[in-house]
Amino acid sequence: MTTACSEHGCKGQVPPALEAAHLCILHFTLQIEKASAEMRRETVYGKTPHARQVEIIHYIAEHGEMLARASTSGLHLPDEMKARILNTFLTLINLRENLDRAALRQPIGRTGG
Repeated sequence: MTTACSEHGCKGQVPPALEAAHLCILHFTLQIEKASAEMRRETVYGKTPHARQVEIIHYIAEHGEMLARASTSGLHLPDEMKARILNTFLTLINLRENLDRAALRQPIGRTGG
């Protein structure tokens, strides 16, 4: 049995891989895009504490895996949704690269926190 998306006014169905998030694929990708933009702004100067960097890395891995499972579960997705999913993966990859670049800009011996 499928459940409805928890986003107000959405009639989309939540795929089994996204049940923990209670969101349809569209709203899940929008949530990732928004959170990734916030995290990217947070990490751009390379002053993010190590613990927060680890949290962000876990976010990327967890949400990327959830999106991969949902998008490859056999759902019939329109081309526009496939493009959105691919763009969201690219966003997660770029966030990780941004995090790595910011860490490289940090002087050796600096704790960042």
